[in-house]
Amino acid sequence: MVLVLALALMASCREQVDSTTTGSEIQAIFPQGQKGPAEYFTGNAYNYGLVPADSTYTTLIGNVYFEPGARSNWHTHPGGQILIITDGVGFYQEEGSPKKIMRKGDVVKCPPDVKHWHGASPDTGLQQLYIVPNTEKGIVNWMEPVTDEVYNKE
Repeated sequence: MVLVLALALMASCREQVDSTTTGSEIQAIFPQGQKGPAEYFTGNAYNYGLVPADSTYTTLIGNVYFEPGARSNWHTHPGGQILIITDGVGFYQEEGSPKKIMRKGDVVKCPPDVKHWHGASPDTGLQQLYIVPNTEKGIVNWMEPVTDEVYNKE
């Protein structure tokens, strides 16, 4: 169970599409799910699994809801990851790159083994679908928490 929660709360990386979602109310598509472990998240993040990893599809899919201010630890995905933002406002950052804003409709591609984090903005929650392909390579490697200094940096 903890593994499923940990796997679910991964994400963030490369490509961003501009959109105009604003406001603090989040429209959920899926149930809230189970709270992610504090060892991998700052604040409250909830995972709802949709497609479990298996040897046929070799893909893990789920939904994560981050409450305002919540974020993942730094982490990598051996097979990469794709995030689809379904509502809210949040951030993602690859190590060594500036923090970027994510909004409803954005699609983010996280290359394999790129260290990154993601989460909600301070005032608005974030809903995201995550797709972890190539699960035969592994799912997630969790690292240290994202500091308040990094999270709050413009």
